[in-house]
Amino acid sequence: MRTAKISRDTKETKISLELNLDGSGEGEISTGIGFFDHMLELFKKHALVDLTVKAAGDLKVDYHHTVEDVGLVLGKALNEALGDRKGIVRYGFASIPMDEALCETSLDLGGRPFLVMQCAMKHMFVKDFEVKLVEEFFRAVSVESRSNIHLRQIYGDEAHHVCEGLFKSFARALRQAKAVDPNEKGVPSSKGVI
Repeated sequence: MRTAKISRDTKETKISLELNLDGSGEGEISTGIGFFDHMLELFKKHALVDLTVKAAGDLKVDYHHTVEDVGLVLGKALNEALGDRKGIVRYGFASIPMDEALCETSLDLGGRPFLVMQCAMKHMFVKDFEVKLVEEFFRAVSVESRSNIHLRQIYGDEAHHVCEGLFKSFARALRQAKAVDPNEKGVPSSKGVI
């Protein structure tokens, strides 16, 4: 079973997360941030992972700590659930249209964390959610999951649609990359280790 259960308890946030990489999109999301919950719901559905997230953060300050820390915990869970990464496809790519927006993700689960995000949303907020936090979330996921993530907004005007395209394309790329390749007998790396 490719699963993980991670908790993080600080003075800023308290988070518990359960992940099953071979799920069907089930689980409950509760971070106290409506738009972020919506993005995580999209993620679990399109990645075909079971994901339960319970987060309590210092939302009276702002959403930054909660969003970043959920990213850190999700990244750790991905890393743990992937284990030695033997037999996985490793790479994934997805291009997702969302009404007028088009976004894409290229993903490598090869053990080297790096985030590149090219995004120029015209609006800074979706309701009270600062869209810059999307980059903070994915940076945290990249570092803790030891993954190379390239996210790109090709075009799009509506910030909600752009964010949705980014989360869905990441989910679909992960769905490919985490898949087990029956022809891969070891680690998908010429180095022999990831």
